[in-house]
Parts: sequence; C-alpha cells; structure tokens
Amino acid sequence: MKNFQGAIYRRFVKRPMDFILSLIAIIVLSPLFLIVAVLVRTKLGSPVLFKQKRPGLNENIFKMYKFRTMTDERDGHGNLLPDHIRLTEFGKFLRSTSLDELPELFNILKGDMSIIGPRPLLVQYLQLYSTHQKRRHEVRPGLSGLAQVNGRNAISWEDKFNLDVEYVDNISFIEDWKVIFLTVKKVFVREGINSGTAATIEPFKGTKQERMKL
Repeated sequence: MKNFQGAIYRRFVKRPMDFILSLIAIIVLSPLFLIVAVLVRTKLGSPVLFKQKRPGLNENIFKMYKFRTMTDERDGHGNLLPDHIRLTEFGKFLRSTSLDELPELFNILKGDMSIIGPRPLLVQYLQLYSTHQKRRHEVRPGLSGLAQVNGRNAISWEDKFNLDVEYVDNISFIEDWKVIFLTVKKVFVREGINSGTAATIEPFKGTKQERMKL
C-alpha cells in the first residue's frame, strides 16, 4: 500500500507541488535574489551566476544554476588556483546559509530538479557509480535531500548514496515534507557544510569495491 501511494504521489502530485512551491518561493524571495546578486557582483565580480552541467532524471544532462562563491584567481600559467584560495569569506557565508543555491529554484520551475531528491552531482561521476548508486537517478535531483539532512558534506560518499537510494525506495508526500522542515532547521544551524578535510568536499573517486574491479 505504501509503495502504491508513493507511486501515485511521484507520478501525479510531486511535480505540480514542486512547480507551485518554487514559483511562490521565487516571488516571495525576489528581493533577496536581488540583494545577493548585487553583493556577488560587487564582491566576486561577474558573472553573478555559476552554471554547470549536471545529470538529472534518468541521467539526462541539464544546466544547473547557482550564485557563484569563488573568485576567478589564476596562477601565472592561467590555471585556476585551488578552491580553498578562491573561496572567500563571503563565499563561505553564501554556502553556509545555502543562499548560493537559490537560483536552483528556477531549475525546479523548469522541471530539471525537484525540491526534494538526491543532490545533482558532477557529470564525470556517472562512470564511477555502482549499479546500486546509479539508482539515485531514478528520480529528479533535489534542492535538498535525505543525505543533506543527515550530515550533508560531513558524511562519506557511500553513506550519501545509500541515503539517496533509500529516498528513491521510500518516496512519499510525508517524507518530502519531513525533509523540507529538517532542511530549514539545518540551514539555520549551518551543520555539515564542509567535509572534515577540505574547503568544500573531496571528489568522488568510486567505491572501494568498484576501484578494486578496475
């Protein structure tokens, strides 16, 4: 019965709910969008938006929008400097408050993303996923997700992916709203923004089992 209700929610309710909530959020938060955009332009320069290709539902590639949080500082050879140098205090503030992710509301409005779902990761990770981990792409990626309210960048990649697949298997209206409320709480507490050893998060290099096969 639970799986049936989840299937009905996923097929007929989730997308309309995403569209309505994202539209309301964009309208209500439009002054905040403007303020953050001006500050980013002033402190970090242009472009104000960071755009990057990410895999979405069924691994279809889309362009995700975020407010930029890093400078374009380069070395003498024209190569970008390491993240921890380019990530300014203002950029850290945007990330810790999740303000950098506000433009993703337009991705939700377009249908690229959902309010709740596995976070969209880098395209180059697709070839590194196990069969189990690939199941995270059975649903639209989310602005927030089960992994984000259970540690975010402070937990291992394997734990994140297990939580992503757990979400896919148990998707429901009630579970989505639980994650929404927990996300709001996490944003105010600012937990799990960074990993324990990097300015952002270490790149995914595949699971131990998959690396052994290679």
